[in-house]
Amino acid sequence: MHSTPKAEFNMLEKYKIITLTHKQINLKEISLFDIHADKEADLDQRLKDLKVYFQLSELMYLSTCNRIMFFFTQDKPIDEIFLVSFFQFINPELTDEALQLGMENARMLEGMDALSHLFEVASSIDSLVIGERQILGQLREAYALSRKRGLCDDNIRLAMDHAVMSAKKVYSSTRIGEKPVSIVSLAIQKLLRTSLPKESRLLIIGAGQTNQLVAKFLAKHDFSDITVFNRSIEKAQTIAQTVSGNARTLTELKSFDRGFDGIIVCTGAKDPILDVPTYQQLLAGETNRKVVIDLAIPHNTHPDVITQFDINYIEIEGLRALAKENMAFRQKEVSIAKDLLHELLSDFPDLYRQRQVELAMQSVPNEIKAIKSHAMNNVFRKEVESLDDNTRELVDRMLSYMEKKCIGIPMKAARQLTK
Repeated sequence: MHSTPKAEFNMLEKYKIITLTHKQINLKEISLFDIHADKEADLDQRLKDLKVYFQLSELMYLSTCNRIMFFFTQDKPIDEIFLVSFFQFINPELTDEALQLGMENARMLEGMDALSHLFEVASSIDSLVIGERQILGQLREAYALSRKRGLCDDNIRLAMDHAVMSAKKVYSSTRIGEKPVSIVSLAIQKLLRTSLPKESRLLIIGAGQTNQLVAKFLAKHDFSDITVFNRSIEKAQTIAQTVSGNARTLTELKSFDRGFDGIIVCTGAKDPILDVPTYQQLLAGETNRKVVIDLAIPHNTHPDVITQFDINYIEIEGLRALAKENMAFRQKEVSIAKDLLHELLSDFPDLYRQRQVELAMQSVPNEIKAIKSHAMNNVFRKEVESLDDNTRELVDRMLSYMEKKCIGIPMKAARQLTK
């Protein structure tokens, strides 16, 4: 690990994070501390007002279904008084009870603690689903939007660049992203293992969030013959568009006679959707083995269907057990990932110092050029004018040579300081 002078750690204290996640409060309560705006332009203005009101040097805002994070730079320390004012600015309608909830559960991080949290978020160690890379994309998008809004500059850029690099290192050097833990992804994985052709006739029954995700997976794997059944035809049409399929109402299920190769069913019905008569009708006289994936609780498939017909039956309890097993595998990788992040984070103070030197040195070439110009055109103007053309050209070349050498000396010294 690199040793870093205390003064440099103090410089890094300008990095701050205020965050609330699924680990502290439930998902519905997180929205109380989000910035609500009907239009993108309104959100832009709210964030700009937030930055100005609290005198933040830079600001990046991340909002997901299970996380609110404000990553910013400011020279002053933050405390509970700051946090109260911060939350009241974000949501002036917060009740005393809600404000107390935020105060008790929000995390306020500064300096290396803030940077460590940023790195862990980027690497999905702090995610609701450990190892899922979606959060890295969300983080990068949040940064891009913050830059577009003119909210952040070089300090957050430097931190984000290193966080993204570190996350990629974690994903490539550990097995934290292996073994699917999403019920839907596991279901589709099992479907693929049945070796059903891409042109297989698939029926999706139900159009809730689970089957919306199912449809995205099926589209990704190029399944091309899909019929969606749902109580609401509008929701069925939404999913059907995802897979370039057909939409039908649930009442049409019992008269559907095209046959099928696989069914994915997930509805909120209390009684089985796939009873023996309905399943017999859907078979349309076919006798070959079928695939049925039931992702509902309670099950949408009647037990008699499973015992009376030739079915490769995949149900949610088995998938949950496998998801739990896979999550345990990922959890074991977390300690490896944390060790790697700790090592990568220890490089950041040196990178930060190097960047500060680079910024400080940016003006040196122009200042030296200005000194040369002032000498030639002001201080020694009369003497230069008295020289013949050849001598004047020689003097100019000599000064240009010295200018380059003088620029190189501090640059070389700066490189030595940052090693």
